[in-house]
Amino acid sequence: MTDVASWAPSGGSTRDVALEVLLQGPLSRTELARRLDLSQASLSRLTKPLLESGMLVETEPARDPATGRPARPLDVVPASHRFVGVKLTGDAAHAVLVDLRGTVLADASAALDDHDPARVIDTVSTLARTLAGDTAVTGLGVALGGHSPDHRSVRTAPFLGWDDVAFASQVEQSTGLPTVVENDVVALTAAEHWFGAGRGLRSLAVLTVGAGVGYGLVQHGRQVTHRDLGLGLVGHYPLDPNGAVCFEGHRGCATAMLTIPSLTGQAGVALGRPVTFAELLALARASEPVAQRLVRESVNALGRLVAAVANLTMPDRVLITGEGVALVDADPAVLRRAIARDRDPRTSPLDVVTRPGDFAQWARGAAVVAIQDFVLRAP
Repeated sequence: MTDVASWAPSGGSTRDVALEVLLQGPLSRTELARRLDLSQASLSRLTKPLLESGMLVETEPARDPATGRPARPLDVVPASHRFVGVKLTGDAAHAVLVDLRGTVLADASAALDDHDPARVIDTVSTLARTLAGDTAVTGLGVALGGHSPDHRSVRTAPFLGWDDVAFASQVEQSTGLPTVVENDVVALTAAEHWFGAGRGLRSLAVLTVGAGVGYGLVQHGRQVTHRDLGLGLVGHYPLDPNGAVCFEGHRGCATAMLTIPSLTGQAGVALGRPVTFAELLALARASEPVAQRLVRESVNALGRLVAAVANLTMPDRVLITGEGVALVDADPAVLRRAIARDRDPRTSPLDVVTRPGDFAQWARGAAVVAIQDFVLRAP
């Protein structure tokens, strides 16, 4: 296994080479030199120790698109490291085992019947051991709907009822693994930036809809960070002055218009019985008036939020995901009209993509945060 310290080389240019191959490889030497604006001599000097250490390897010969000549592209060895990612919700812990490129190799989950931090830590530790088996694990990431300003402690996690929990250090004591804690939307954005919808792009906006509404942003090839990330600020962005009222008393905000609890709650009151999200969508497809109105208003609000994000940040792509992503397909025409209505007709076509919002993807985000902590960790 590659030495942990080898991912923190003393020279910044050496790290740039290793990171570019990790994120974009396999790459020919010609392409790698072009991307990093290096001479072939400089690239040879920088890659020599990386090849000698085994951090980089030469792959099978292939034709270099830049020169047309056969070449041996450089790549990392994804199987050289394993990471565990855990996504915590109010009722379950979902975990995955991934390789160095965030490819999911195995998954497991367990119920959270008790929100006491010690019990949750026991569950996280058990899942990590189960997934690892006899395989060495390099790091562990935990993602949750909450605020972790230092990537170690949890300042607040509403779904778990936590405030000021020293989480990472306790997980490390239990598992023996370097552990990092992150807000779930921040972690998901990291995974999409490095290994998903944002791979190779300079900018990406991520919108999540489900139990809450989340927003992540990549600009100029870097994920935007701030001490207030994880506070759910986009959840109260105003979208409809005539819309429903959220738990904070805001009328027509993103939380009121887009979250599953709000939509099913409104449907339940109107229909006089409990309604699931899947049933709400099915009723809307069957032209049930209440469901159809709620879904249409929600899709319209989603389009307005997408347009606002696009107007303010001008991303190369907008990714919509989360447990409520089915809203996108519930009424695509309404979504398109809502986006267009709030966009200047002279703007470039907006690239909007969706991804299923299963919990394995959220857990993968946690694992990618652990990968980032490993490869970017200072010596």
